[in-house]
Amino acid sequence: MIGPEQEWMDQAEYDFSAAEAMFKARKYIYCVFMIQLALEKALKAVFVQRTGQAPPRTHKLVYLAELAQAALTEEQIQFLGLLDAVGPSARYPKDLKAAMKEYSRRIAGEHLARAREILQCVKNQVIPKP
Repeated sequence: MIGPEQEWMDQAEYDFSAAEAMFKARKYIYCVFMIQLALEKALKAVFVQRTGQAPPRTHKLVYLAELAQAALTEEQIQFLGLLDAVGPSARYPKDLKAAMKEYSRRIAGEHLARAREILQCVKNQVIPKP
């Protein structure tokens, strides 16, 4: 039986694979949305492992990183802040055409690469208990 932190991490990896699939399908808004969701779940995995408690019900990545005391660089934290700022427009675009321009292939690809790096960093911090 796996622990709750591993369940969160498994879900994070699944969501990240969905982000990659959305990128390949040219659904860039959903790619960014799934990136945010994957990182949220990965940070919740760190929180669960470090505290033994259920994670807070929030989508705020910077807040989760702080609560989990995740070992991230300032640049990585800034990227999480960027995702926090754009989150609602990826979740609930008011103007689909404007959102499609905002989340171009180039932007989604850059976000995907940065998120992959952070996901690996966070994954390395979730060490299965013996």
